[in-house]
Amino acid sequence: MSALTVSGTRTSGASIREQNVMAASSIANIVKSSLGPVGLDKMLVDDIGDVTVTNDGATILKLLEVEHPAAKVLCELADLQDQEVGDGTTSVVIMAAELLKNADELVKQKIHPTSVISGYRLACKEACKYIQEHLTINVEELGREAILNAAKTSMSSKLIGRDCEFFADMVVNAAMAIKVTDPMGKSRYPIKAVNVLKAHGRSALESVLVHGYALNCIVASQAMKKRIPNAKIACLDFNLMKAKMHLGVHVIVEDPDKLDAIRQRESDITKERIEKILSAGANVVLTTGGIDDLCLKYFVEAGAMAVRRCKKQDLKRIAKATGATFISTLANLEGEESFDASMLGSAEEVVQERICDDELLLIKSPKVRSAASIILRGANDFMCDEMERSMHDSLCVVKRVLESKTVVPGGGCVEAALSIYLENFATSLSSREQLAIAEFANSLLIIPKILAVNAAQDSTELVAKLRAYHNTSQINADHKHLKWVGLDLRKGEVRDNKKAGVFEPAICKIKSLKFATEAAITILRIDDMIKLNPESKQGGRSYQDAVAAGELDG
Repeated sequence: MSALTVSGTRTSGASIREQNVMAASSIANIVKSSLGPVGLDKMLVDDIGDVTVTNDGATILKLLEVEHPAAKVLCELADLQDQEVGDGTTSVVIMAAELLKNADELVKQKIHPTSVISGYRLACKEACKYIQEHLTINVEELGREAILNAAKTSMSSKLIGRDCEFFADMVVNAAMAIKVTDPMGKSRYPIKAVNVLKAHGRSALESVLVHGYALNCIVASQAMKKRIPNAKIACLDFNLMKAKMHLGVHVIVEDPDKLDAIRQRESDITKERIEKILSAGANVVLTTGGIDDLCLKYFVEAGAMAVRRCKKQDLKRIAKATGATFISTLANLEGEESFDASMLGSAEEVVQERICDDELLLIKSPKVRSAASIILRGANDFMCDEMERSMHDSLCVVKRVLESKTVVPGGGCVEAALSIYLENFATSLSSREQLAIAEFANSLLIIPKILAVNAAQDSTELVAKLRAYHNTSQINADHKHLKWVGLDLRKGEVRDNKKAGVFEPAICKIKSLKFATEAAITILRIDDMIKLNPESKQGGRSYQDAVAAGELDG
């Protein structure tokens, strides 16, 4: 054994590539059946018995405990797509696995991985260019209907697909309500400003959109006002309770009267803090900590509203929307406690209302940014959780459509068009990349194939029809309108998806192509894996070993 030997197992060449491809394929097979408008759901049960029922690729892969390093790349890929675009997480994983599988076939035919990689890169670049030049539709020429249709397409594969008309309208209204314009004059839609609350009971169609920020908290005392107009809001991150000495602080008192003075001072510290906040003009105080009964009395007397135990995340969003400062201490730079009126946020009205079965606190018309809240109803917690994930995906899609202003037709239309284009493009090249580009074109067809299989249709026949239409549209200028043809999975036929209103954000398709290609290339580049053996812990025997051996007897 030489000094350079690593204590571990080394796998290299074809065997590691095969392992990686197998791991990627097995990950793709898990999410494969959940793709498309008639995809099925997965039930995931974790080690403590928590159940998640979902159709969302990113959620499924996040909850899986994956050991294989190459499979982990695909799980991270779905997560990245979820963060960047919000939708298309399942298709990006399936596409990456298929690209990898086809690349492996080429490598087995003695084509060097570097040639395959450069071919894939070129194909991805050409595909993105083709989408932007030929397949995008501007939202302005289609109006609000296109945005609604994009939201419906995103929901079609989810639990709320049956009621997509109702929910799509709600999502678009929520996105419009939070529109802000940045200094460059561009419209931005920060979807985090939409607060999604869940309350189980009633039917899904009784979900409501509320204009304003809804807090799942109520006022701390029933004696307080339930409605405050022209609210001045303070957002605090500390307890408003009677101050207590810290543990380990000893005060030696010889005079019993001084004990009372200490107790009095303890209650006065918090009283002074509350007076500082109220004298600055605050009439609504929201805190992440607790407020004890003694302190509540001061708020009731001042006619202010106090809410305790709010979520920190909620308060940060409220501070942003109302222009308040989220304060974790009243101490200033001089070390004294002070509270300035500039730290207060303002809203037209803060009111406690009964919505559905619960009391909620609504902050209406915050001054700096508008906010919206969606309260979801469902039969049980699993349903509410899945509805929340579906709403998040749809909000992301609507945000992307509104910001990028371009959509592409869905239902396998883009993939079929790109497949035909790249096959023709490959034949125009006289270099080695030709084979890789042809395989890339072939890999893209996996999406329409799986869509058809999940819909219990004949995938071979449908994909052949689809390719024939797209081939005609690209060869014959008179039939250019056929480039919008995609699959209709309910009836099992091909149709014009532009007329049918099946749209996805263009950025979603472009990003998923780029991400899938990059992930496939990352795994394809690996030709060696060295797995180190875990270090054996060499130490003395434990106390239990000694007892078991009977060495301590006597």
